[in-house]
Amino acid sequence: MPRLALYALIVCALAVAAAVLSFVQGNLIGIVWVLLAGLSSNMAWFYIKRSRMAGAGAEQQA
Repeated sequence: MPRLALYALIVCALAVAAAVLSFVQGNLIGIVWVLLAGLSSNMAWFYIKRSRMAGAGAEQQA
C-alpha cells in the first residue's frame, strides 16, 4: 500500500472519531469532520487505484 494512501486512511479514521465526538457533545462542527473523512477516503482510494494501475502497466510492458 502506498504511503500516501496509508496517511489518508489514518486521517480518515481520525476524522471519523472527531465527528463522532463532536456529535456526541452536540456540536454541529462534526459535519466538517464528516466531509473531511469523505475527502480523505476518496484520496486513499485514488492512491491505491493509481498504484495498482502503475503495477499493471509495468507488467504489460515486461
